[in-house]
Amino acid sequence: MKILIVDDEPLARERLQRLLDELATGAVVAEAANGQQAIELCGQQPVDVVLMDIRMPVLDGIKTAQLLAQQAQPPAIIFTTAFDEYALQAFDVYAIDYLVKPIRRERLARALQRVSHLSPRQLQGLDSTDDRQRTHIRARNGNKLELIPIDSIHCLHAEHKYVTVFHNSGHLLIEESLKSLEPHLDEKFVRIHRNAIINMQSLERLEKDKQGQWQVRLKQVTDAIEVSRRHLPALRQRIKAMGA
Repeated sequence: MKILIVDDEPLARERLQRLLDELATGAVVAEAANGQQAIELCGQQPVDVVLMDIRMPVLDGIKTAQLLAQQAQPPAIIFTTAFDEYALQAFDVYAIDYLVKPIRRERLARALQRVSHLSPRQLQGLDSTDDRQRTHIRARNGNKLELIPIDSIHCLHAEHKYVTVFHNSGHLLIEESLKSLEPHLDEKFVRIHRNAIINMQSLERLEKDKQGQWQVRLKQVTDAIEVSRRHLPALRQRIKAMGA
């Protein structure tokens, strides 16, 4: 991977360079002291990953990430900062990860490993705002930002202003609405209720509860998910088609 280090503190840049040398997972192609320099450098040469501070003069890291995302082939962004209060903003600009200083080698290695597992097409799909299908959904887990592969999701369930994503490794809350997510999901996903979308490949059975309410049971999801009368006919058609 071609890596750009962006930090206004020379000692911080040196430490990152030293950690990267130890990890040997990529090559540092340039360094920048602020966001404006970073944008110029990314315009001059291919960059796969930007390791970037947030609080910087001239142009801060959040605004820089927004501008870099507009490039034809945007680099993956990993924020490296001494402050943890910017995690939500980092989530909003689709950072791959958010590392709080002092950065540990093992933590940096995991962040870079995430990038290495994503193709350029997948990286572009992370922050897709048009009608293209996404490949991942970002979720906050404490101060960390996690990438949830779409294919690992069993169910999206809305409650109040949050959506719970049930996936192979557990469940996490996200702040995107079902309405905004639905156009980016592929044909495996079907809405069964105004507050629920399921992955048909995770469906185990359709059944009635003791009150006569239809519900579905899904793989790796403990609770049954209610099916509304409005969406029941379409769900039955999908189940019938799967068995054809």
